[in-house]
Amino acid sequence: MRQIAKSGRKVLFVATKKQAKDIVAEKVGSVNMPYVTERWPGGMLTNFPTIRKAVKKMGSIDKMATDGTFDNLSKREKLQITRQRSKLEKNLGSIADMTRQPSALFVVDVCKEKIAVHEAKRLGIPVFAMVDTNSDPSDIDFIIPANDDAAKSISLVIDLMCQAIAEGLNERKAEKDKDSAASEKEEAPEGGRKSKFSALDYEEKPVMKAEEATEAAENVAEEAEAETTAEEE
Repeated sequence: MRQIAKSGRKVLFVATKKQAKDIVAEKVGSVNMPYVTERWPGGMLTNFPTIRKAVKKMGSIDKMATDGTFDNLSKREKLQITRQRSKLEKNLGSIADMTRQPSALFVVDVCKEKIAVHEAKRLGIPVFAMVDTNSDPSDIDFIIPANDDAAKSISLVIDLMCQAIAEGLNERKAEKDKDSAASEKEEAPEGGRKSKFSALDYEEKPVMKAEEATEAAENVAEEAEAETTAEEE
């Protein structure tokens, strides 16, 4: 979990059972990871582009409310669109920032979320899961033996997962800050050194008058002619 978060990828948490909904929404939301706590929409992973269209629909409705388009609709149309927006927010609002398929899936109840597990296995997405004694662990990549019915058990495991994710995010931020500081140091000139094109590197020289410049040019020409004559002789 820490390595996934450190690499900047997303982990999708799935917990639609009553005991886990609020726990997952609160703790997973604090580390900015996507989660599903309502009904699992079939094809959410295998038909991800369609889900993204539904999420974009929420954005278009919000845009209508801000640009004045919403005010030109009838009362009935406003009510229908508002209800549609609320339904989309309830089912997909928690994954609005998930622009691509997740790199891993975390499931609280393997039996209840079997469709989600099946879709993840079909796409080769690794699955972390709390596996109770009534669950089949054969399709789970990272098994966590735990009671998936007790709120305290769920809270404990989710806490540990979120802590690992937070550590990974902090390490990622620290590496970015370090790289940024190193690049700034390379670009900045060393202390005490003047720029290559600093005006201080050049001495001010007196400007030569036109007559002096002409006389100097004639002298150079005469010297060149004398050298040429000497060579010929």
